[in-house]
Amino acid sequence: MQNMRHIWFLAAKDLTIFVRDRASLFFFIVFPFLFIILFNFLLRGVGSEDSRLELHFATREPEGGLSHLILAGMETKDESLLAPGEPKIVREKDYAAARLAVEGGKLGGFIAFPENFTRALASGEPLELEVFADAGRAELRTALGGVARSLAAELAANQVVIRASVALLTESGIIPADEPSIAAAVRQMMGKITPAGGGSSLISFKVEKVGEVKETNPSDYVVPGYLVMFVFFAAAVSAEMIVRERQNHTLERLLATSVGRSSILGGMFLGLVIKGLIQITIFWVVGILAFRVDLGHSPLGVVILSVLMVLLSSAFAVMLATLVRTQRSAASLAVITSLVLAPLGGCWWPSFLYPLWLQNIAKISPHAWATSGFNKLMLFGANLGDVVPEVVALACFAAIFAVVAIWRFRTSAV
Repeated sequence: MQNMRHIWFLAAKDLTIFVRDRASLFFFIVFPFLFIILFNFLLRGVGSEDSRLELHFATREPEGGLSHLILAGMETKDESLLAPGEPKIVREKDYAAARLAVEGGKLGGFIAFPENFTRALASGEPLELEVFADAGRAELRTALGGVARSLAAELAANQVVIRASVALLTESGIIPADEPSIAAAVRQMMGKITPAGGGSSLISFKVEKVGEVKETNPSDYVVPGYLVMFVFFAAAVSAEMIVRERQNHTLERLLATSVGRSSILGGMFLGLVIKGLIQITIFWVVGILAFRVDLGHSPLGVVILSVLMVLLSSAFAVMLATLVRTQRSAASLAVITSLVLAPLGGCWWPSFLYPLWLQNIAKISPHAWATSGFNKLMLFGANLGDVVPEVVALACFAAIFAVVAIWRFRTSAV
């Protein structure tokens, strides 16, 4: 019972110091909302409209091949004339340059006609189209593959008609049976199938309206991102205060007054937890009332993730204080870890926009698991059961930080 009084007394002491520090109050409570207001203004309207699908095509055939005629007919000349949902067709003039653009990340992918396309179309050989796409762009690769299969099937159907017509013309002696004459005849037939001046009949589309596109509220990912960042940051910099009390022998004097080591450790941790709970309460109240944040289908899941973030941040602060010797080291490490883990973990921008390899690296940070859970719940309509991996990961981080803090905690400066 006496230990609990000591814990509450020490927690109240730390909380009083924090409340009286106007600079800390401004930086960790008011300052984050300046960022939120700025990014809400910059991102307003993002996601309010569907982006048009853009398909890139190229050919490996020499100039004069039938693929050039087909691409001339398929290429979008005026995007303003496209119907809603109709894809924009872009013709890449240089196949090698297009490949380099994909390898360099400047282009997601493209479909290419082979070198023997004209000969294959006239002779009845199998028609194969090449799909060259960024391995990390799974959705674009799937779209290009589907378009390539549809286009190949349409060309194969035309190939039957063209082959029969060429055979009839050569057998009747209307055209010579040499390759240039046959190619010229095929080119003329393809010109009727795919007119050079208009749109392509080889790619069709269907537009189905299923409802109005709802404008995305930027606050739904800005607010939780900065909550994760500043709750962790506020706790981490508190490690400096713990180190200062150890260096000026405050902790040793507490031991001399019958306050136990566990009470000192518990009081420090409880003070950090209360401060963090105040932060997240202000974040969510202001977020809901001022920024109209939508907590999704599982507000309980949002609360659980928030509380776990507070617990692990508090444990990290105590752990950090046990691993350094000086106030300067504590302050420096607190700033460095906070400013590195925040962008890596998706606090500044959604981590699901990162390439896959960077998403995997980001999992070493608790920030990535927390923002991933918030994004699932608040952006993608997930339920509490869908964020169990994130909840478990954050609990594991909290447990690891707490174990190290208990193991390394000392009250003397030596």
